[in-house]
Amino acid sequence: MRLRRSLMLAAALLAATAIVPFPTTTQAQSRLKVVSTVAPITNIVLNVGGTRIDLEGIIPGGVDSHTFEPSPSDARKLAAADLIVVNGLALEGTTIDLAEANLKPGATILELGDNTLTRDQWVFDFSFPEEDGDPNPHVWMGPIYAARYAELIRDALTEKDPAGADYYNSNTIRFQGKIDELDRAIMATVPTIPEQSRKLLTYHDSFAYFSPRYGMTVIGAIQPSDFGEPSPREVAQLIDQIRAESVPAIFGSEVFPSPVLEQIARETGARYYDDLRDDDLPGEENAPEHTYLGMMKFDVQTMATALGGSPAPLEAFDPRNTFGR
Repeated sequence: MRLRRSLMLAAALLAATAIVPFPTTTQAQSRLKVVSTVAPITNIVLNVGGTRIDLEGIIPGGVDSHTFEPSPSDARKLAAADLIVVNGLALEGTTIDLAEANLKPGATILELGDNTLTRDQWVFDFSFPEEDGDPNPHVWMGPIYAARYAELIRDALTEKDPAGADYYNSNTIRFQGKIDELDRAIMATVPTIPEQSRKLLTYHDSFAYFSPRYGMTVIGAIQPSDFGEPSPREVAQLIDQIRAESVPAIFGSEVFPSPVLEQIARETGARYYDDLRDDDLPGEENAPEHTYLGMMKFDVQTMATALGGSPAPLEAFDPRNTFGR
């Protein structure tokens, strides 16, 4: 994986040699230029920065962030940015390397995960084994950590744009209020699932920082650490585990379609749901649910329905963007 990232970086750097690192128009310079990576983090940045920033996410929704290869046009965006917001924890290794190689004077790279978790809070699991050295990076899937992400983004934007301090702070407070509301709604939803069914077996290991807070147990993931397909032996072990623990449903991903999941579902009798999200926001781009909050609402309602609970406690939750105009 590290060799592949190094090769990807080399190619991107060669392609980016003609970069013009600074915006050239007055309009482009009037707002902070912020570049972010995965769609949920881009949306959190939007809810803090609102209308005072010029924001662009370079990893499209539904694209595997672990193997994303930045293009020459992405390199230009990174080179022009005042602030680059990434998750870190080895999620976007190639993108961060490329950003560091082309960082304009005065620009900053903010790594959210590394500034949210201490090393003893890192989680290692099937898709992210400890022997490989990189922890599970999906910290944003825990709403309380998303609230911390918002604070870090607020502070970074304020440092670049002190005149916007009150605006960024107000937006952060508003967003964190919705996180609190979401947290309470999830707390009310999970207990509707029969206790013996509060188990998650997913394709990609995305819920490591979500499950402990809400009383769910991640019993495994199907995708191995090399992001390929599991071996026949690993599939057989998962089938045995699902049968032994009477898992009622298994969950795929909008990013990682896999026939292995269908095979496992057929052989175990578990129901198969193929649309949990961690990188992709639901709905069309301008839809009310096309937000980080909407993604979390969708996932928890999907889990509750699949595992024998009720999605009702989340029905009244409004997932729209919260930033001030």
